[in-house]
Amino acid sequence: MSTAAIDTPTRPEEIYASTIADLLTGVRQVAVGMLSPIPGAGALLARELSGTSGGPRMRVAILGSRAHSRWTNGGAELFDLAGRGGIDAFFLSGGQIDGQANINLVGTGDYPSTDVRWSGSFGSAYLYFVVPRVVLFRWEHSRRTLVRQVDFISAPGRSEPGVHRPGGPIALLTNLCLFRWQRDVGRFALQSVHPGHTLEEVRDQTGFDFDVPAAVPTTAAPDAHRLALLRGPVAEAIADVYPAFAQQVFGMAAA
Repeated sequence: MSTAAIDTPTRPEEIYASTIADLLTGVRQVAVGMLSPIPGAGALLARELSGTSGGPRMRVAILGSRAHSRWTNGGAELFDLAGRGGIDAFFLSGGQIDGQANINLVGTGDYPSTDVRWSGSFGSAYLYFVVPRVVLFRWEHSRRTLVRQVDFISAPGRSEPGVHRPGGPIALLTNLCLFRWQRDVGRFALQSVHPGHTLEEVRDQTGFDFDVPAAVPTTAAPDAHRLALLRGPVAEAIADVYPAFAQQVFGMAAA
């Protein structure tokens, strides 16, 4: 059980995880890549919620976790299962994300003489094409990261007409807000702004244009039931693969 007190104020990471859980409603199986503690917590929360709704319990696979993945060959099994339609949701980030939902995992500047090099595209483009719900995330919401046009397209957010593409983005979650992806027009729309932040702040820190509703909602904070799940079974589970994150956010040490 988490050591976090019941009356502990809600942390931003808990709001992000709860928002992710909502984006995963109805998903059968979700995969979480490496270095993704908040998506992992959100997926595990969605699993806990699915287990109390009377329907089948969502399956969650977290790369790098022995306890929360049945795979023995990591990415190879993920790619194979995704290609056969067995993965309903995945998460992608990038050094840059633009208004067309393109992501850049290679670097900044003119390729191949990039000024800054990142980890590389790996299987991002493939998964972006075949996984039906891809949630983009970036925890530094700034004009440096959310740009008008990425310097290198590791994975494209859109495809030309006639290209078979069952997968693609559904949302972009940042430390300031939640954007909804509008596939029909190829453009983001602001869905909600997180507590403590404003529409003006989002506009000022975003390098691309986006649609804005007449009234901008505030992102919902997790209720008492969700907080209990996050600070209990979710914290215990995520500590298996992200002990530092579990300690920092939930006060939970790995077993």
